[in-house]
Formats: sequence, structure tokens, C-alpha cells
Amino acid sequence: MTCEVAAFRWAPPFAQGFVRDLRVRWALEEAGRPYEATLIDRHIQKSEDYRAWQPFNQVPAYRDDGVEMFESAAIVLHIAAQSEALAPADPVGRARVTSWVVAAINSVEPYAHNASQFHDAPDGDAWIRDRRERANALLDHRLRAVAAWLGDKEYLEGRFTAADLMMTTVLREIVELEVLPRFPTVDALRQRCEARPAFVRALEAQMQPFRENSPA
Repeated sequence: MTCEVAAFRWAPPFAQGFVRDLRVRWALEEAGRPYEATLIDRHIQKSEDYRAWQPFNQVPAYRDDGVEMFESAAIVLHIAAQSEALAPADPVGRARVTSWVVAAINSVEPYAHNASQFHDAPDGDAWIRDRRERANALLDHRLRAVAAWLGDKEYLEGRFTAADLMMTTVLREIVELEVLPRFPTVDALRQRCEARPAFVRALEAQMQPFRENSPA
């Protein structure tokens, strides 16, 4: 059975290229596994049939001949468990990749989102400036930890894995904050991963229906 990935038929411009099905598409491209995208709109998204697949009516949702799943990180780990392109075969190596996948969405992404929320907020109120400074400081602390672990390695675990895939999708969301130049090795990781052919193919696959279904 070809893998099936639920994705949006269209998304607002600010979200295009960042919707979470990108993570799953990228993982499948790296693993060399064909897939079909099931494009959903708001009507399908709110249906009971779709809720039975994705309880929160979000994307992505995923199914293959063995499982039906939701949540991008869980899906990526499922794919990685079946492909040495995304994780080592040995239990120790897989455990470390799993740790970094979870770290990307649990130890870095919330701080990235928090900093992003205050990035464009007006400076008129002192409490906003204070919250922005605190959010930026906390994000810096997390990125400093990633940089320290990365050291002079090209990838988090020495070679490309699902860990780098997930971390890159988080880092892409804070490019506009202009914080990454302060962590050149972390930014180099992001750029290195975005240059991978599998990422380019996954991004184009997500963007194509957005172009085709753009509102007039």
C-alpha cells in the first residue's frame, strides 16, 4: 500500500511551506517511500470521518498498510523506524535520534513560538518589551544548548537523521527573528538540511496544490 498523507488543499501565504505535513513528506522522500497526498479543505477537516483519522482535525494524518497515525513527530519516528536513512538500526542510535526528535518539538519549538509571538508586537507597552526580552533570552538559551551539542559536527548525531529533519523544521520558523546568525553552526545545520534534494522535493510537493488552488 502506498503511504497516504493528509494535507491542506490551500493555506494562507504566511503558512505555506510551513504546514506540518512537510515533515512527513520530507521523511518519506528521505526514506525513498512513495506516497499519496489526500488534500483536505475546511469541510473535510471538520467531518466526523476525518476526526476518526485525526482527532484534532489538523494535518498531517498518515496511514500505510499497517497503521493510521497523527502528529507529525510520531509519524516521522514511525517512518524512521523503518528506514536507516533516518535513524541507525541499532537501539542505541535510534534512542538518541528519538531523543532529539522530541527535543526539537518539546525543548526548542515552544520557545521559538513564544519569541515569534512577540517579535512583531508593538513597543508601546513596557510589559510587551519585557516579555519580548524574556522570550528572546529563553530562546537564545535553547539555541546555545543546541550549538554546544552540535560543536563542529555537521549533524546532531554525526550524520543526517530524523533529528536534523525535525530540528530544521523548527529553525525555519525563526529565520525572520534574525536570531540564528548569532548561532552560525546551528544556522549552517538548517541551511545544509534545506539544501537536501529530499527537502526540496517535499517543499515543492506541499507548495504545488497551494498554487493550483489559490483563491481568485
